[in-house]
Amino acid sequence: MADEEKEVEAESEPKKKSPIILIVVLVVVGLVLAAGISFFVTTKLMADTAVESGASNKFHDPGVFVKLGDAKEGILVNVGGQKTGKFLKTSIILEMNPGKKEIIEEGKLLPVAETKVMDTVLQVLRSAKLEEFDASKQDDLKKKIKEEVNGQLGEGSVYDVYITSFLLQ
Repeated sequence: MADEEKEVEAESEPKKKSPIILIVVLVVVGLVLAAGISFFVTTKLMADTAVESGASNKFHDPGVFVKLGDAKEGILVNVGGQKTGKFLKTSIILEMNPGKKEIIEEGKLLPVAETKVMDTVLQVLRSAKLEEFDASKQDDLKKKIKEEVNGQLGEGSVYDVYITSFLLQ
């Protein structure tokens, strides 16, 4: 009988270890799945948030800065319609994407792109109402210029718009 008791004890020991190993494996698998799901959800949400807030534009290669109009004078344009007799003298600098080889070459706008940019910017300035030139609405004006020029040259061509001088008479 002693041999039979030893066999029963030997058989019952592996059965006790088997549920513990199974529980440990299930816990580890559960943790790995939870970590994977958390990583996926976090990266998805962060990417969507970055796109919505425009944060993706903040992290890019250094752009090429291009001053529009005359090198010293900038741009002089009649605004608010012919009847108003108002003129805007401004200096606008565009930060252009250097990766757009069909637009930028050796740090300068190609002639075709320069013509399109100037036409688009002048069109935006001429079509704006006098109220839109208020200092508090300058960000809206810059955003509109950026959107219109990107529409002409292709999305991502202009990183940012800077207005360095602004005189309305």
